[in-house]
Amino acid sequence: MKTIIIEDRGQIESIISRCTTCFVGFTDLEGNPYVIPMSFGYEAGVIYFHSGTESSIFAMLKRNPHVCVTFCPEGELVWRDEQVACSYSMRSDSVICRGTVTLVDEMEAKRHALDILMRNYTDRSFHYSDPAVRNIIVWTVNVDRMTAKSFGLRPIRKDFINNRKEG
Repeated sequence: MKTIIIEDRGQIESIISRCTTCFVGFTDLEGNPYVIPMSFGYEAGVIYFHSGTESSIFAMLKRNPHVCVTFCPEGELVWRDEQVACSYSMRSDSVICRGTVTLVDEMEAKRHALDILMRNYTDRSFHYSDPAVRNIIVWTVNVDRMTAKSFGLRPIRKDFINNRKEG
């Protein structure tokens, strides 16, 4: 399986833009890994999240605000020979971000964060009532380190396969 390191920021952000869910890794209160899938927004090196006020992750973040966020768009099943099981692989991309969580308290900053988050899912504009904004916790991850990879076999075109068989 071939792995390619991606360093171009535009390519990395393109991978993030293809995702609808990311996975956020925390350290739980016992020191163990704790990973959850989350909806998100992304803009200019900052990842935006929102949670209910009763979420258990805030006790974890109070103890350790450092997180790891992984993005991986849906992969593609590829193979070199349809008849050989070991030639099958998943072709995919991934981005891993590490950073520190910051809580967003100011109402207009929360609304702005919600706009960024919603832009990941729709082109519509929204109005957020004061009670709705007050009753959620908005938090950001300022990305300190971002790495990306593309991995798996490259898909082989069917016309190439057919030409090989005929030639």
